[in-house]
Amino acid sequence: MPSLKDLKNRIASVKATQKITKAMQMVAAAKLRRAQEAAEAARPYSQRMGAVLANIAEAVGSDDSAPRLMTGTGKDNVHLLVVCTAERGLCGGFNASIAKAAREHARKLLAAGKTVKIFCVGKKGYDALRREFAPLIVERVELRDVKKVTFEVADNIGRKVIAMFDKGEFDVCTLFYAEFKSVISQVPTGMQLIPATAGNSAAVEQSGSTAIYEYEPDAASILADLIPRNISVQIFRALLENVAGEMGAKMSAMDNATRNAGDMINKLTLSYNRQRQAQITKELIEIISGAEAL
Repeated sequence: MPSLKDLKNRIASVKATQKITKAMQMVAAAKLRRAQEAAEAARPYSQRMGAVLANIAEAVGSDDSAPRLMTGTGKDNVHLLVVCTAERGLCGGFNASIAKAAREHARKLLAAGKTVKIFCVGKKGYDALRREFAPLIVERVELRDVKKVTFEVADNIGRKVIAMFDKGEFDVCTLFYAEFKSVISQVPTGMQLIPATAGNSAAVEQSGSTAIYEYEPDAASILADLIPRNISVQIFRALLENVAGEMGAKMSAMDNATRNAGDMINKLTLSYNRQRQAQITKELIEIISGAEAL
């Protein structure tokens, strides 16, 4: 049985931990509002961009002049998985859920005889996937030094993905991230980036647009310029969704940790008081027994 001093030290240690988790919860709550606003503001633009591209792609059809980013290589033998996660932990199962979705997709592709390559954006995704798929990780980007996610950060990642496609390193690219729903809900999502039309085919139905457009100079030229930008836009949206999801998950996790610390403090305090009472009672009995012996 631990001594009174050990219990007292343990209570002080848990109280110090509780102060840290409470502070982290408050910081996450403060950052969550801005991150949520940024994520929600990016959604209409990315959805509308998808609708515009889908309209143009429908006009181009299977024309030979259509860019390869839209038509693809004509094969699906090599798949690139771009897995976006957070740089830090202490946010519950947020990073693990994204890594799990990417891991299951990779296993299905490998079971079907496909070649899989993994592009990790974020330290936690790399740490989770390298245990099983270390030889398949071909690129990694860490954003630990990035204080605020901007479009330039996403554009640099998008350019790397496009450069790999231009070199013929993969046929299909899928982006994995967590879509922010609420503080307690972040849904792991997989979205196909390349070929571009596959990821945006539902956008036309969502927009409900049936207008007929004329393109200048031509639809293929516009697609050649818009598709690379759309890839960066979708990556940017994924990063913003991840930031909001990370802050929501961290706030929830730190709230649970603070509550658990409080429960542990109550239990340790009860044990301390009982042991102290038992010790005092024992000392009193010894004193009374000694007095009666005299």
